[in-house]
Amino acid sequence: MEVENVIKKSFEIESQDLLSLLGYNDKNLKPLEERFSAQITIRGNTVHLKGVKEELEIIEKIFKEMVYVLNTSGGLTKEDVQTIIDLELQGKQIVSKDEINNIVLYTRKDVIRARTANQIKYIKAVKNNDICFAIGPAGTGKTYLAVAFAVSALKKGIVKKIVLARPAVEAGESLGFLPGDLREKVDPYLRPLYDALQDMLQFEQLSDFINRNIVEIVPLAYMRGRTLNNAYVILDEAQNATSLQMKMFLTRLGPNSKAIITGDVTQIDLPVKTTSGLVEAVKILKGIDGVAFVFFTQQDVVRHKLVKDIITAYEKFKNENRQGGAQNSDSTENN
Repeated sequence: MEVENVIKKSFEIESQDLLSLLGYNDKNLKPLEERFSAQITIRGNTVHLKGVKEELEIIEKIFKEMVYVLNTSGGLTKEDVQTIIDLELQGKQIVSKDEINNIVLYTRKDVIRARTANQIKYIKAVKNNDICFAIGPAGTGKTYLAVAFAVSALKKGIVKKIVLARPAVEAGESLGFLPGDLREKVDPYLRPLYDALQDMLQFEQLSDFINRNIVEIVPLAYMRGRTLNNAYVILDEAQNATSLQMKMFLTRLGPNSKAIITGDVTQIDLPVKTTSGLVEAVKILKGIDGVAFVFFTQQDVVRHKLVKDIITAYEKFKNENRQGGAQNSDSTENN
């Protein structure tokens, strides 16, 4: 190895289970050390490499595939690592480059990734913009992926805090008439956000983050007057935010912060004469640099296969009723 060709490279391992990844006494690293001349040092979740560029790129790909195998199968052996190395050296990847780019977060249970064309657009929009609106029907992964983006950024140290907010429309937003403390009042409205977080973080870690206010889950009304720095901020069910609430939320953003706003404009629960802040934001903010909009359809539904059919049936029923109403109106005028 010529000295002038030697370079250094570092990257993060996105795995919550380093012991299973590296093996007891780092036995899963031995095949790498035997097959490559590069120096491999691991400190925390960071891999430090020293060697020729071509080798370092291959080793980084192998580590990503090791993480993928661990998270999808629940285990990783020395023999698995040897197989991954063999396939990589033959130019055969377990995970394609595109698939790796579409992965948002590795968890102990699964790999959270984009599964539809619009979800891939979602990943690109979030990476390239500080504010992203994700709009579409239920089951399209809007909220789940938003939480995954936030957890990934927190784990990588890109942000220091996650704030998740939702309008508690059914509770009148004041929440004062409900019994119990704040947590008991808002739990029914914020439960979907808790569920997503529990899929992505271990219970003890999530509890610690909540206790230390590293992760906050709050009603939208409680965001007033705050400035959020170094934070990932998510507004869920944004179709139920009023115009003033939407403006208030968007202006909470401080330096080194990102915001994702998710909602479904077909499920607005606001009073009839109240303008949805989400509907208004689409009209007002389009064309602003740094603000992106991603629109999902029933084709992006990733829940049970029947969910897509149910959404389609409701859309068809609504359209038929709208057309029927228009025809009735015409016949009345003609009479």
